[in-house]
Amino acid sequence: MADNLEFKSLHESLTKHLPSEELKEVKRILYGRSDDNELPINEKAQEIANTNKFEIKSFNFTAAKEDLRKPRIVKVGAVQNSIAAPTTDPISIQRNKLYEKIGKIIDAAGADNVNVLCLQEAWTMPFAFCTREKHPWCEFAESAENGPTTDFLKQYAKKYNMVIISPILERDEERGSDIIWNTAVVISNTGNVIGKHRKNHIPRVGDFNESTYYYEGNTGHPVFETQFGKIAINICYGRHHPQNWMMFGLNGAEIIFNPSATIGALSEPLWGIEARNAAIANSYFAVAINRVGTESFPNEFTSADGKPAHKDFGPFYGSSYVAAPDGSRCPSLSRNSDGLLIAQMDLNLCRQVKDKWGFRMTQRLDMYGAKFTEASKLDYQPQIVREK
Repeated sequence: MADNLEFKSLHESLTKHLPSEELKEVKRILYGRSDDNELPINEKAQEIANTNKFEIKSFNFTAAKEDLRKPRIVKVGAVQNSIAAPTTDPISIQRNKLYEKIGKIIDAAGADNVNVLCLQEAWTMPFAFCTREKHPWCEFAESAENGPTTDFLKQYAKKYNMVIISPILERDEERGSDIIWNTAVVISNTGNVIGKHRKNHIPRVGDFNESTYYYEGNTGHPVFETQFGKIAINICYGRHHPQNWMMFGLNGAEIIFNPSATIGALSEPLWGIEARNAAIANSYFAVAINRVGTESFPNEFTSADGKPAHKDFGPFYGSSYVAAPDGSRCPSLSRNSDGLLIAQMDLNLCRQVKDKWGFRMTQRLDMYGAKFTEASKLDYQPQIVREK
């Protein structure tokens, strides 16, 4: 399958083709603000990005000045990247090459004083779940607490005083079960593992038949209280489920990261809507992250759609972005380049938006909860009123 990513980004196209005054009005409607509020990049961080050929952008989200609370300024980072070695290479080489690539991006994030950094879904490996082959891809699975990837990232977390979210393929070694999960590990800026969250919703659509590899998660909707705010991780397919976003908000999250791996032919029209809508509905910041590149595998596989077998399932389209609780968002990274997106945000905006719109105060959890319980039963009867 050929890549079709000459169209780099919506933002670039708008900037290229619209007059400046018209562009401001279009951005006000599309992005919720006419000014991107772009921030300058630290010189060292920019040099690292230039040397290693990845994109780096930074944007600012402000809040109103308050008398009784100081601003709660946090810098978050989102990483999108392609794999670093062919899928035919030994597993150790594929993983180590990604360590090398991501280490440099983390160095840039550290140079620009990022406080919380999130990597993309299953970042240590190609997204091999489309193949439905267990060998050799299950070799990438490792301990969330003591695996080589967590050990690798601990040094960066401590070095840069940075919380790092590391989505990996987890092997449950603690109980000796060897069960595999799609897991995000949260490493504190102290270098310690705070905890982990396992992916709640497993897709069964197109080439994304991931139930071949791992279960639906059993960790609920944990929110991790860090030095830089309360954070949570809604892994990939969970973004299609509004209740999943809502539960993290009910548990007090201020920033939700959505590390993903998704292709344009499947989901791109949904991409710019879902995380932004979640930020609005739940009065928190949402950080949507998607990988880039096309990953080709040694053996052909089919998509059960009547089309010929193939060795890749199309390009990932990147386009990582941040949405704020007031409905605004920043321009995304490109559709086809490795990148580091940085967003400086004042977390006071979360409560200010709650006060303004009153979504939390006007929701009806008692009513929803009763009906959810009924709807979960096989004999549920929808509430439909028909003409007599």
